[in-house]
Amino acid sequence: MSVSPPQPAPGAGQDAPAPGRAPLVAPNAAALLRRNAAEFGDRVAIRFGDVSWTHREYYEESVRFAALFAAQLPAEGPRHVAVLLDNTPDYLFAFGGAALIGAAVVGLNHTRRDVHLLHDVEHADCGLVITEPRHAHLLEPIAHRLPPLLTSTRFVDDDEPVVTFGSSLDDALAAHAGATDPGLEPDVDSIWALIFTSGTSDAPKAVICSQRRLLVTGKRMSMIMDLGPDDVGYVCMPLFHSSAVQVGWAPSIVTPCAVGLGRRFSASRWLPDVRRYRSTYFNYTGKPLAYLLAQPEAADDADNSLRIAFGNEGSPEVVASFSRRFGLEVIDAYGATEGGVAVNRRPDMPPGALGHAPDHVQVVDDDGVEKVRARIDERGRVLNADECVGEIVNTQGSGPFEGYYNNVRATETTTRNGWYWSGDLGYKDQRGYLYFAGRTADWIRVDGENFPAGPIEETLRHAPGVVLAAVYGVPDDQAGDQAMAGLVLTDPGAFDPAAFARWIDAQDSIGPKWRPRYIRILHDPPTTGTNKIVKRTLVRQKFRHDLVGVDELFHRPRGESGYRPFTSDDERSLHESFVRYQRERFWDL
Repeated sequence: MSVSPPQPAPGAGQDAPAPGRAPLVAPNAAALLRRNAAEFGDRVAIRFGDVSWTHREYYEESVRFAALFAAQLPAEGPRHVAVLLDNTPDYLFAFGGAALIGAAVVGLNHTRRDVHLLHDVEHADCGLVITEPRHAHLLEPIAHRLPPLLTSTRFVDDDEPVVTFGSSLDDALAAHAGATDPGLEPDVDSIWALIFTSGTSDAPKAVICSQRRLLVTGKRMSMIMDLGPDDVGYVCMPLFHSSAVQVGWAPSIVTPCAVGLGRRFSASRWLPDVRRYRSTYFNYTGKPLAYLLAQPEAADDADNSLRIAFGNEGSPEVVASFSRRFGLEVIDAYGATEGGVAVNRRPDMPPGALGHAPDHVQVVDDDGVEKVRARIDERGRVLNADECVGEIVNTQGSGPFEGYYNNVRATETTTRNGWYWSGDLGYKDQRGYLYFAGRTADWIRVDGENFPAGPIEETLRHAPGVVLAAVYGVPDDQAGDQAMAGLVLTDPGAFDPAAFARWIDAQDSIGPKWRPRYIRILHDPPTTGTNKIVKRTLVRQKFRHDLVGVDELFHRPRGESGYRPFTSDDERSLHESFVRYQRERFWDL
């Protein structure tokens, strides 16, 4: 989620339709691709490095993928294709092929590991997997349990590893070189994408995105960013993430215009890519703006083609600095893959506010009772956090949210009482402005990636000397969260921070972003009557020495190989950073 900039610029989408309410631009996605090829066929649709594809060529390549999918996927039942790729053209061709036959693309997250990655494939009922050599090693340990696997070498770099299992996507496509459009008219409400947000090791949550959902969202985003046929997006956020699909790519096919693909986000390559593609808009989530500002400043940074960016989780100071330095408008908005809550942005909204909440967007306790309004001092600090912070809900319904695939229980939990429960914590001020206050304890979001605490806890429970582990998100000083682990040990005095870091690094089940930034040794953890650790209390206490009592704290700064004590001086320095990035209010939440 995000903190909105203090002064939204004119044209920042205040008058855009509510989520799910933009006009549907075509009967279905297949019809849209055919229209684009027929009416805008000579316009560029995709750029990747020095190569480009027009809308006609994109459609023709999509036809080949459609023929491949029709041959490989079952005729009855789910027709789902798992995709484990960087942002290469094959990813978008897979979307196009799926559109033409009413199939679905399931984006796999390359930070997932082993059994969790396998669960994503199986949970989503995938009948085919597409990958590339640089990610194939993630699939090798589970290859014997996967559906047919195709590996693409069409966009590899020179140093790509050799893959010895599965089959060649290149050869499979060659067999369909003369394919023609199957001529189907898929149901616009059929699933086109499954986008994972979070879950547990046995219950991953995949948000259903129908053709209608992506087309309507793409149209809404094109209206917010005022896109026309001459615009060019830059998509370097991963295409397994909702931001890249719904904000980066979908607007380009409904406008239609073009997108330039960055294989992965790179702070050093970002501006050269923007200039090469002459991109006019881009999407982000998490910390990319801060990483870009950390690059050496040049006098001509604003000499670029960008005019607008849309994303979330940028701190107000970062958003304002980025806008000035690179000469573009930045819309930092509140949003989620599910899309169930919307607020109204206003030019005079206070610093840190997400927007003005309509009456049906409320902040409630676990029983659905609305919380009291926040009392905020002149420095933006909340004085009554225990009374005013609760879960953000939409009492009017679930908006464009279409449910979680194959997970009735999670869907019912998110839509209980006929409301949409966001899983996000927030508070309202006296004037009705909504503020983001974190996430419910079992969801963590680091650098724009959502992941669950459960699998990390399960792994940490096997660490030497660990009796119990509680993993939860604490606020990062710039954007989103960092993972923190509270550990109950057999011998608290024997904790070896360097050895613990080495053990964590050796666990394939914990990806780099999942590794806890902070460790707390729990001597007397807060528990319920059934002896479950109360995570909300741990989230509230964070890494603050005045709240954790006698518990020892350790941290692992970015780039360091081991943990070391988190001292009072470290805390003061971190607090100063929260103030510098205008996120001090998170310190007291």
